[in-house]
Amino acid sequence: MSETTETKPKRSVLQALAIYRERRSLVMLGLGFAAGLPYMLIFDTLSVWLRDSGLSLAVIGFFSLATLSFSFKFLWAPLIDRTAIPGLTKLLGHRRSWMLVCQLAIMLGLWLVSGLNPAQNLGLMAVVAVAVGFFTATHDIVIDAWRIEVGGTEGQGPLAAAVQWGFRGAMVVAGAVPLLLAERFGWNISYAIMSAVMVVGLAATLAAPRETAHEIRPIPTGDVKQSPALQAVEWAVRLAVLLIGALLLGSGLAGDASLLSQFVGGEALADAWTDKQSGVWLQLASVAAGLVIVVTAAWPIPKVRTKPGVYLSTALGAPLGEFMRRYKGVAGLILATICLYRVADFVLNIMNPFYRDLGFTLTEIAEVRKVFGIIASMLGVALGGLLVARLSLMKALLIGAFAGPISNLIFIWLAAQGHSVPALFVAICLDNLAGGVAGTALIVYMSSLTTTGFTATQYAMFTSLYALPGKLIASQSGRLVEWAARAAEAGGPLGALKGMFAGLTPESYVAASAKLGVSPAAMGVGYTVFFIYSALIGVVAIGLCLMVAARQPKAVEV
Repeated sequence: MSETTETKPKRSVLQALAIYRERRSLVMLGLGFAAGLPYMLIFDTLSVWLRDSGLSLAVIGFFSLATLSFSFKFLWAPLIDRTAIPGLTKLLGHRRSWMLVCQLAIMLGLWLVSGLNPAQNLGLMAVVAVAVGFFTATHDIVIDAWRIEVGGTEGQGPLAAAVQWGFRGAMVVAGAVPLLLAERFGWNISYAIMSAVMVVGLAATLAAPRETAHEIRPIPTGDVKQSPALQAVEWAVRLAVLLIGALLLGSGLAGDASLLSQFVGGEALADAWTDKQSGVWLQLASVAAGLVIVVTAAWPIPKVRTKPGVYLSTALGAPLGEFMRRYKGVAGLILATICLYRVADFVLNIMNPFYRDLGFTLTEIAEVRKVFGIIASMLGVALGGLLVARLSLMKALLIGAFAGPISNLIFIWLAAQGHSVPALFVAICLDNLAGGVAGTALIVYMSSLTTTGFTATQYAMFTSLYALPGKLIASQSGRLVEWAARAAEAGGPLGALKGMFAGLTPESYVAASAKLGVSPAAMGVGYTVFFIYSALIGVVAIGLCLMVAARQPKAVEV
């Protein structure tokens, strides 16, 4: 959290590691688990239950609408910042009271799901799933705000690592245990047990230290004279427009037009939305249109002060305005850094096809990615937290900026090795290790940019928007591989690289090269050019980090 700090002596490694044993870090582990459990149960595991019940893939896909709430959660984050829970807030504090309410709602929702039959109560199950998704997204908003406010400057790295550990651990549990329980006892009992497992979150909330006194920033509307009837009409109109904007915004950010296509465009829009080449442009246009509509819904009526206009424009505009004023002259650079920091990772959206083109079986990919990849990722998260605690935040941010592009280059070696499980193990583990470091550094950096009273809103805004440029650039990944492969086959400078692939295993690139009409070696060159390109993209993030480190006030140093 942004605050003025004096230069502190550098902590030893043991002193930095000791933070992981503190009460708040252990609590954060439990809260991360409580965040990941319902996410996996609703957005992934539930689809297995629905399929077992004989439902079509189209119907199952419609349940992904529950994820939309994560895409535009910053729209209701101001409510979390400004609204106290009667009775509970005084007893537990602002953030913990909201945590408790969300966790109880999630438990109730999962319990209700456990009592339904998808074949007979599909509509009701969909409504409950969306409600659980909404409270899960709200829970994320709250625990992020609590983490920022209770962690101070020295604890953000370990707390960011702890929440990711808990979240990933919960995804493993929620991805496997319900299936085992369902096979033995049935899906209803399985989900009932999972709802009880959410008690981990309740225990963490009750054990959590209370955050510092929360500041609710007032919105002065006492001098506005407006009849209750006109207020009601204006609120209805503004909220209706806001919902339209949220639908467009969420559909674009999530890359899912299932709900939007029910109102406009039908199946043609849904198909175009997911097109690998042109769909991303529709998604970005939807995000832009959604933002314009949201701003319009919150914009005050010119020369006329109304309570809905004052409230919405202040609630949604003040957090962004405060950030822009606080970092005047460098705010745009900071936002650009956030948006481009992980682009080198986001463009790697063709890795599964790459592994398959090399000749790896699905079992080999799953074993390395889902077991060793997760372990490496969690080690990277821990290392990222240690770097933040041991060094300064800006130094850790720079290390993460270098780690992403450098780790992408390891895949060039894998591309030349071909079908080699040890090489796959090394490449995936190093990449996940680097990704864990970079991800933790970015989380702590975004946390440092928030301020008291706007913590939830500002952090939710950063996390909702930072992946947009990566989505646009990643849409061209497949085209680049195919273009480079054809260019290599035709000779020229790229053709000279084919010698790198003289020792390929026989099965590598065979199917992919035959489909494209090039040699396996040329296909390898195509992927090599792509990985070089992905690393070069990361150089932009490195440059931005260096500029931010030079120009941003030293307040964010940890």
